[in-house]
Amino acid sequence: MPITKTKTRARVRKPAARKPVVWKLRLYVAGQTPKSIYAFANLKVLCEEHLKGRYQIELIDLRKNPQLARGDQIVAIPTLVRKLPLPLRTIIGDLSNSVRLLVGLDLRKVD
Repeated sequence: MPITKTKTRARVRKPAARKPVVWKLRLYVAGQTPKSIYAFANLKVLCEEHLKGRYQIELIDLRKNPQLARGDQIVAIPTLVRKLPLPLRTIIGDLSNSVRLLVGLDLRKVD
């Protein structure tokens, strides 16, 4: 019996549409101090510039909820904790140095 070759079509998979990663950030402060307000404003500006529509900021006032400092091992305020995407990252200060903040968050500009 002769062997015949059959042509098979390779299935081309379309790349799955990837959901954009939502950055979950926690900013620990102690009341409405100028440094805390400044840190929040700096963070908001950076997020709007580099993560527009892909971030959530949770503001935690340790004067109202001091027990929450243990979970993320907060030793100074203001402190920013990047919960997602992993790995966890922590930055202490008023977040005024945008280059340090970008490097600390391991944030790359999205084209």
